[in-house]
Amino acid sequence: MILRTTGRPRGLAAMSLERRREIASKGGRTSQARGTAHQWTPEEASAAGKKGSARYALKRDDGSAK
Repeated sequence: MILRTTGRPRGLAAMSLERRREIASKGGRTSQARGTAHQWTPEEASAAGKKGSARYALKRDDGSAK
């Protein structure tokens, strides 16, 4: 595989923050309208929060920057 190393951003990285937000917003509205958006249950949200907190605590204690 050949990697491009021109240093110029491509795709989303080349777009303004406003344009990226506009695209993301359209995707969110579309998934809601189609009924394919994920709906979090309170249990799922709690589990996800605990998982993220645990990873953050491990990184902070380790001093590693993964």
